[in-house]
Order: sequence, then C-alpha cells, then structure tokens
Amino acid sequence: MTGPRVVVAPDSFKGSVSAPEVCAAVEAGVLRAVPGADVAAVPMADGGEGTLDCFLRARAGSVAVEVRATDPAGRPVDARYALSGDDGSAVVELAAASGLPLVEDLPPDPLSSGSAGTGELIADAVRRGARDVLVCVGGSASTDGGAGLLRALGFRFLDASGAELPPGGAALARLARIDGSGVPAAVRAARFRVACDVTNPLVGPDGAAAVFGPQKGASPAQVRELDAALAVFADVVAAHTGVRVHDLPGAGAAGGACGGLAGLLGAVPADGAALVADAVGLPAALAGADLVITGEGRVDAQSAAGKVVSAVAALAKERGIPCVALAGGVAGPLDGLHALGLTAAFSLADGPRALAELKAEAAPLLAAVAEQAVRLFAAR
Repeated sequence: MTGPRVVVAPDSFKGSVSAPEVCAAVEAGVLRAVPGADVAAVPMADGGEGTLDCFLRARAGSVAVEVRATDPAGRPVDARYALSGDDGSAVVELAAASGLPLVEDLPPDPLSSGSAGTGELIADAVRRGARDVLVCVGGSASTDGGAGLLRALGFRFLDASGAELPPGGAALARLARIDGSGVPAAVRAARFRVACDVTNPLVGPDGAAAVFGPQKGASPAQVRELDAALAVFADVVAAHTGVRVHDLPGAGAAGGACGGLAGLLGAVPADGAALVADAVGLPAALAGADLVITGEGRVDAQSAAGKVVSAVAALAKERGIPCVALAGGVAGPLDGLHALGLTAAFSLADGPRALAELKAEAAPLLAAVAEQAVRLFAAR
C-alpha cells in the first residue's frame, strides 16, 4: 500500500541552506516517518535570492548569462541573469548585482549604496533581444528608489543646477529633474514586471527606509534622511510622469527599486512567490497531495505579506490540503497565515541554540522536525 503524497515547496533559509537543500533534508525526514511516502520536491523563492535559479530550473531553453556589473559599493562584480531566446524574455535577480551580501566585507553605507548593477544586467538583456523583463527584487543593499539601476538604463537625475546626482538614496533629497531623453527606444518598448516579496509603500512609517533601512545599517537619523529623500524622489517622478508611487503597494521593495521601475518604466508589481509558484508548476504538483510542507528562515506575521509560506499555504487551502511550515524561528501571532491556509508552523530549534549553530545544522534539524510533523500527520 502506497504512503501519502507529500509536496515539499520551501524557500531557501538565507545564509544556511538553499531551497533544493531544504527539499532534500525534508524528504529524508518524511521518508523516515513513512518509508512509502510519495515525495515531490518543488523548490521555491519569492523574488529575492534564489529566484533566478528557480526560473532557470523551470524554464526549458533558458540560459544563464554572466555580465561584469557594478556592486552596491561601485566595485566590479560578475552577476548572472536568465535569458530565454525563444520568446524574448529575461529574468533579472536584483540580489545578483545589488544584493546586501555583496558588501558584507565593507562597513554599512546605507546613504550611498546604489543599484546600478541591476540596471546593467537589464540593459544587457534588452540589447540581446529581451522584450519582456521580470525584475526579481529582494535582498537589496541600497535605498535609492532604483535610481542607480534606472541611471544605467539611460535616465539622468539632476539637481537644481543641472548637475547629475551621485549614487545612493541620500542624494535624492537634492533631486529637481529627471531627464529620460537618453533612454534607448528598446528599453522604452520593453515590458517590465517586478516580482516583489513585500507589499510596503515607498515612503512613510511602513516604507522602504523605515522598515528595511535598519537591516542595511541605517541609524534612526539616516532612516529619516532616506525617507525624506525618497519622498522628494516620488514627488519628482510624479511631476515627470504623472504616476504617483508614494503609497503604491510593493513600491518599497528593494529599497524602493520597485517604485522607481513602476514610476518611470511602467513596471507592474506582482506577487513574487505566486509568480514563482506558477513558473515551477506548483499548482500541478499539488494534484492528489495529502500534505504540503513549506518553510523559510523565519515565519512570523510578516510572512503573510507575499512570502513563500503564504503563497504555498494559499494554494494548499484552495485544494483542501493541510500545510505545515518549518522555519529557523517562529514568532506569533500567525493569525494571518492561518487564515491563508497554514495549518501549523514548527521551529527547527530543539533547545537553546545560537543562530550560527542553527544555521550550521539546518539540514539535519529540518529532517528531524519534518519526521515528527509527518508522524503526527500519519497518526490521524
């Protein structure tokens, strides 16, 4: 007699294990609990790190293109994006060229860090024929409203004297005019979408600077400075295009890069985890499933706002399938996730442990927790 069908669809545990590694560890635990289980592994992402690899695995014919780009501190970095020659589409992961891990060797510089490298990847993709560009934002090192990446695509950001602003979010406080005359026609003609992992607006108490600035090393005073600068940026974008991005849901993603792309290139924000779920075939994989196991590094109230756990739980709920999340840390309340369809969440911590220890032993801990969760499920 065959065992239950278990679909494993997690995000990566950042700084610890990749999504495929999470799948392998969870599968090992599931099979310890029920040796006859049918386990389907569907690695996921939400628009942040790891999204590019998900698309490369899922899209037949896509190739990884490596480009010498600029990191958030202005140094050269080799970064990849995905290009599909058959339909002229590209997938660019912002973290590849503009991610926070790229500058972990330097003191935090939240005021001056830029996103130019991502624009260089996009420009290369358009030059190679991409007409549909999906920009996966998340893990950004900067809070520059995407001005750096837009500058790499031909926009100029000028102060009152007509001088071009330097990189970084703080300089946007002096922005007076945007010059788009140098943007190539191919960029103007391309369709842009942004895969977001958050729904935060560009400015205000829930905006890019206030919520994510401290993660990039911004002090309270620097958060206020960046928020004010982004407000100026949004005002000038509105004057230039007539598009208001101040309170656009998702505009605050990746230091406001989503807002800049939406305001100046008409990019459409989309739920990153939902886009990935469709691309990797998760809806089809759920057919006939008895249990879904998802997870990410931390599960808390914010996980309900566009993270992988929320997307997977929602799909499971639509099909009446129990859904369990495993995470390095779990912090309630989780009412939002439960309403979306999450049955329960379990932490990997089996006792008092340092974060570094949890990260180092994530794989065996995942297997152990998965085994216990499935034993409980099988005992129903």
